[in-house]
Amino acid sequence: MTESQVVPRRILPILLMVVPLSQIPLDVYTPALPDMVIDLHSSNALIQNTVTAYMLGMSLAFIPVGVAADIWGRKRVLLSCLGLVVVTSVGCAVASNVAALLALRFVQGSGACACLVLSYAIAADTYKGNRLVSVSGLLGAAWGLAPVLAPAVGGVLVQFISWRWIFALIATIGAIVGLAVAFALPETLDKMNRSTLDVKATGRVLTEVLRHRVFVSFVLIFGLMASAQLVFGVVGPFLYQTELGFSPAMYGLFALIVGGANLVGELACGTLAARITTRQLAFGAWALFAAGAGVLVVSAATIGVSAWAITLGACLALAGCGVLCPQMYGLALGLFTRNLGLIGGMVSAGCYLIVSVAMAAAGALPEESQAPIGWLYVTVGLVAGALLLSATSARNRQVVTENQP
Repeated sequence: MTESQVVPRRILPILLMVVPLSQIPLDVYTPALPDMVIDLHSSNALIQNTVTAYMLGMSLAFIPVGVAADIWGRKRVLLSCLGLVVVTSVGCAVASNVAALLALRFVQGSGACACLVLSYAIAADTYKGNRLVSVSGLLGAAWGLAPVLAPAVGGVLVQFISWRWIFALIATIGAIVGLAVAFALPETLDKMNRSTLDVKATGRVLTEVLRHRVFVSFVLIFGLMASAQLVFGVVGPFLYQTELGFSPAMYGLFALIVGGANLVGELACGTLAARITTRQLAFGAWALFAAGAGVLVVSAATIGVSAWAITLGACLALAGCGVLCPQMYGLALGLFTRNLGLIGGMVSAGCYLIVSVAMAAAGALPEESQAPIGWLYVTVGLVAGALLLSATSARNRQVVTENQP
């Protein structure tokens, strides 16, 4: 779809339905993990590995799914992957043992990755410039809404029905979204812009893209901000529940507040991207993140463990993340005009690789105060700030406008 063509208004609403489906199967069933341990006669570690299996499936499928979408078109590949999500969700709902559940979750993640990478690829086919960044912000908000609301929905289903109905719900949502895609979403990749199945050509594109310093900078910033966002979800429960003595339900309220701040940042990205410059938006968000890191570090040194200080610091930091994550994704894709499925897969795979390393590091962080996560945020902020300065310099702003493979 070229810029001269009128963009159908229905594309954006459909993408806003599609993109959360990459995250919903990851978050909606977490309240059910204890019940699954009992029902499947398993251990905590094995059941928790169903989360790992899903993320692993996503990570490994991003690039192959992107390549397939560049060859056969966005719509066909997206529908196939949505079908995979529906079938594996039904399988998870009736699974009788952990081995089957692990295998199904891996395949489910492989299919669900298309909901993330192809939503952004379709957006990049359809929109350009600041409009693409604005739409990326809206997609980020839709994606970010899932981890805020999905656990609450899953908790209600677990409490009153069964964990198996959670996977039935995922299958139902996937089927509804699939119907919307099938009947209302146009194909956005023109046949003349499609790639051929050529391993050497794909390798050349990968090499040339990875040599693009601005692209790599945007991906690194995206990964760092996403890591900061997800690390809080791992450290937060211990700070609020173990150190401060709050109940899990009360922690859920604090998590909802922090998640809301992140969502506000994502919505702000969608609104402000078309109104202010890329550099202003990026450094404004970076300043928010830095302020949050400062609150965490200073409060730990002066007043100790404090619920309000942790919440305020996290809200500021994650609001900054909410702006920078979709902005960096949109900017990275906006550097190119072809092979956007492959390139989107590279962006997502690079981000998830950085997140995986960060999550492993988070496990080694002391959790007796907010200082460790505060200093982690300081480090992340310094690295991200240096990358932003380089990527948005006058010289590189000119590079951004050049056509790439």
